[in-house]
Amino acid sequence: MPTPVKVPPLGESVTSAVLLQWLKKDGETVATDEPLCVLETDKANVELPSPIAGVLRHARKEGDTVTIGDAVAQVETAGAAVAAKTSPSTPTTRPAAPAAPEDLSPAVRVLVQEHKLDPATLSKSAPGGRITKEFVLAYVQDHPNAGNGESKPATAPKTAPPAPASVAPKGAGAPEKLTPDLSAPPKDFDASGERRVKMTKIRLAIAKRLVQAQQTAAILTTFNEVDLTEVMGLRSKFKERFQEVHGVGLGFMSFFARAVVMALKEFPRINAYLEGDDVVYHQHINLGIAVSTERGLAVPVLHKVQNMSFGRIETEIKRLANAVRDNKLAIEELSGGTFTITNGGVFGSLLSTPILNSPQAGILGMHAIQKRPVAIGDKIEIRPMMYLALSYDHRLVDGRESISFLVRVKQCLEDPARLMLEI
Repeated sequence: MPTPVKVPPLGESVTSAVLLQWLKKDGETVATDEPLCVLETDKANVELPSPIAGVLRHARKEGDTVTIGDAVAQVETAGAAVAAKTSPSTPTTRPAAPAAPEDLSPAVRVLVQEHKLDPATLSKSAPGGRITKEFVLAYVQDHPNAGNGESKPATAPKTAPPAPASVAPKGAGAPEKLTPDLSAPPKDFDASGERRVKMTKIRLAIAKRLVQAQQTAAILTTFNEVDLTEVMGLRSKFKERFQEVHGVGLGFMSFFARAVVMALKEFPRINAYLEGDDVVYHQHINLGIAVSTERGLAVPVLHKVQNMSFGRIETEIKRLANAVRDNKLAIEELSGGTFTITNGGVFGSLLSTPILNSPQAGILGMHAIQKRPVAIGDKIEIRPMMYLALSYDHRLVDGRESISFLVRVKQCLEDPARLMLEI
């Protein structure tokens, strides 16, 4: 009996997607959870896995627009193709083999490779032998030295290296790009010297959301500056040991994330949103981190960041950023954000006014660190300074709250002991 491959729910407000490319050919044998195709949504590219093992039959072609619940293919479980997945001499009742990297879901595979874990070792202790993202994160938390001798490095998945968005990363005969590379020299201008190119879904969505945010919220921005001397001193002092213990570099974002958590606990309305006449408060802080890609801006979410350690925050930020750029991000990792941080400083921005990520009530803008002369007591000293910007929905948040929030963030960063003591 064929099993349909349907388009699953793709996150908040996403109702349709474009079948960007097939990763498996029509008639090809596939394994359970093996990526079959790439769907382009207005938030990110998403790989659609196979629900079962069998033979793939395409029902839609590349470039088709599909909606939630549409069947893009079906997988046939009967016939010789399924038998080809196992040795003819192997009994069908044998115990399940340990999970191989290519058998893992995309999000899990990224985690396993990043932490250099052995899927066979993980499957021995995973419930039912099925390795999930939650199990891997818990395993890494309980085995801090995993990947440094406790288990074998995971074998690299049998796929080609990640390729830029819209380019087929697997298989031969990659389809032509649905949208031209705008960084390439333009061709085929018309007589008036113009050339029209269709916007991608993600770029269209970004445009609509920015206009919607401007039209539906009373956006105001307040500014402050922060002296990062103490934070930079801590990073310099402990970065090597931090890398040894947590397997990831100590960046600035974990300090800012923790400072934001401290401030949002004091000013919970900045972590809320308006829905009609109601103010909707969140029990948890789900922090969105804006990541720039060639396709546009994506905002993966660190869920329940208030419960995360510095090491966990840095690990998750790195994993999510890599997953965004490699089109390996799970759709739930793009949903549910309650507050956002964006860092224009990585591109050299000195000051900006970020636009709200609707329906959120606040967004923090980080900027470039510059050494500037500042008054310290009665002396002038050169300090590493950064301008901070908080844009907020003035319908919900008043000036006192927004300014006090930003001052609290500043206090936590200039005296990072507060982050450890939570004071």
